[in-house]
Amino acid sequence: MLTVTHAGLTDLGCVRRENEDAWYADPDIGLYLVADGMGGHLGGAVASKIVVEALPYFVRSELPDHLDMSSRKTAGILYKLLANFSNSLRDGSEERPDLTGMGSTVVFVLLRASTAFVAHMGDSRAYLFRNSRLRKLTRDHTIIQLLLESGDITEKEADSHPARGQLTRYVGMEGEPLPDIHTFSVRRDDRILLCSDGLTEMLADEGIKAILADEAKPGAACTRLIAAANEAGGKDNVTIIVIAIAEEKAALKEEPGIEVARFSESDGHRRKKR
Repeated sequence: MLTVTHAGLTDLGCVRRENEDAWYADPDIGLYLVADGMGGHLGGAVASKIVVEALPYFVRSELPDHLDMSSRKTAGILYKLLANFSNSLRDGSEERPDLTGMGSTVVFVLLRASTAFVAHMGDSRAYLFRNSRLRKLTRDHTIIQLLLESGDITEKEADSHPARGQLTRYVGMEGEPLPDIHTFSVRRDDRILLCSDGLTEMLADEGIKAILADEAKPGAACTRLIAAANEAGGKDNVTIIVIAIAEEKAALKEEPGIEVARFSESDGHRRKKR
């Protein structure tokens, strides 16, 4: 069994007038979630609020609370669950003009025994900090990411590219939603970071790594990460959850990061965040 602690913080930042981010944590079921809303007159704030309030209900309803289910089966359930939830959010937004076009990124981790399931749509990220190394667990669902992978632009060009901020997948999207789901085995002293792009647009991975290396306690790490993002300009809302694995008694796989399920390989419709 694992001893898990966590902390979460959200901050308006230095530019925005409204916080459209939200976060959720339920240690009893091992669910931790960050959402970054967008769209419509009221859509952004409403969308992220719906995600953090309704998606956990979907998880509790669809996933039985026992540990003998295979990782692959659990990942498959999470994939269908998140895709169905995305369609429900889209259908609901079509019924209200003030919410037209609303959507949200989402990244969440579900801890089951010694296994972490990571699911996401959009550009909110998950990281694993282990043995003084920081590893990005998610791939941004953005036009910029596709252009970088194809070699059409460089990292330097990406900073000022007009497509910056355009999403290819998000909760509430038109067309078929394609979540990414993968798993890894957790170890003692692991820390998992979930964050909105308000952090990663302001702070490079090396800066994130340095703060996590300095701050072992989740609360202190959250505080410093948000402060660093704001000191760098705070151009967007910033939301962070840090999860610390303090103890393990079960025998775990020796090698981390083994992907057991990745269901989506193509990108869907494009969406630009405000």
